Order: sequence, then structure tokens, then C-alpha cells
Amino acid sequence: MIKVLIADDQALVRGGFRVLIDSEPDMTVVGEAGDGAAAAELARATRPDVILMDVQMPGVDGIEGIRRVVADPDLAGVRILILTTFDEDDYAVAGLNAGASGFLLKTTDPGQLLHGIRVVAGGEELLSPGLTRRLIARMTRPAAVDHDVFEQLTTREREVVALAAQGLSNEEITRELVISPATTKTHISRALAKLGARDRAQLVALAYRHGLVRPG
Repeated sequence: MIKVLIADDQALVRGGFRVLIDSEPDMTVVGEAGDGAAAAELARATRPDVILMDVQMPGVDGIEGIRRVVADPDLAGVRILILTTFDEDDYAVAGLNAGASGFLLKTTDPGQLLHGIRVVAGGEELLSPGLTRRLIARMTRPAAVDHDVFEQLTTREREVVALAAQGLSNEEITRELVISPATTKTHISRALAKLGARDRAQLVALAYRHGLVRPG
């Protein structure tokens, strides 16, 4: 059972998400919070698997809420999925830098939202469609391929990193390369370790910054 905490300053929005999530047999809502501070406090009490965190909330906003959750060692296993009405890169950059695992718009289809919760609960990062390339293009300056950076990766690990940089999930990479889900996860884990990347978002940034893939 995936335990979900909802953080949004609008009670109606929280209620809508609760109904949607509680209707799923493998999910349950363990609490609701109206700002980032309350979300962090409630997370310590309920130990959710995933927090749906709105960005713009009065008082302590979602970005600070993410920082508080990430800074608490007792909440190391909690994953955070940012939900916002604003399709602006600044929010995604700030949220990912603070430690969020994903970014989706509130206008996202309900099925995609539920899929997103399952993805981040399973340990993957998630960015809304089309956002990955925009973010990395803005955060990095593509250069010629730096072979010194990627020489320690196997050919298949490079392929997996390149596909991740294009925004593909582990499931999509598995289908693209016709390999098992476990093999995909192993390649991602090894690439993270070899490149010293903190998470999938940083791995993607490295792929663009050092020219393994290019925006567009």
C-alpha cells in the first residue's frame, strides 16, 4: 500500500486528490497539510511514501517544505512529487534542487497523476512530458562529448543514460532496449555510482552538460 500525504493550501483540491487516490486499491491518503511546515510535521507523524507538494502556498511554501523533509534523516525514504498550476521551469529547478523526485502540473490527467505517484514511490524520478529537455537545456551548456566523463560507463550504460536524458522512465527504457526491468535498474544504479550523481535528475544533467545527448 502506497501511503500518500497531500500538501495544498486549497481544501477543495486536497479533497479531490484524496477521493482519486483513495479509490485506488494500492494507495491510501494518510494526511493533508495546508503549507510546507505542516507537511513536514505531518510527514514525521505519518511516514508517507509519497508527498504531493504544491509549490505556492501561504506561509511556508512547497520548496521550503521539501527542504525540511529532505533535511530530516528520519524521512530519508519519503519521496516528493511537486504539483503546481504553473508550467514554469523555475519551480521545477528549485524543487528538484531542493530534493523533489518529480514535477507534474495539476492539469495532468488523473491516470498520469496516479502513474506518477507509483513511479516516484518505486524510486524513480518523474518530470512532466516535455519538461526534461527544457530544464536541462536551460541548466546546462551542451558541449562536445567529454569521453573522460563517460569512459567508465559500458556501451549499454551509456544507452540507458541517454534514454533517461530524453525523459524516458525505466519502464519505457526497458521496452526500448528489450531488456528486463531489473537490468534497467541495475544500469541506472551503476551509472549513478560511476558518475557520482546524486539522483536521476543530476545524471540527466551530466548527460546534457557533457554532450552525451543534446537538447532537441
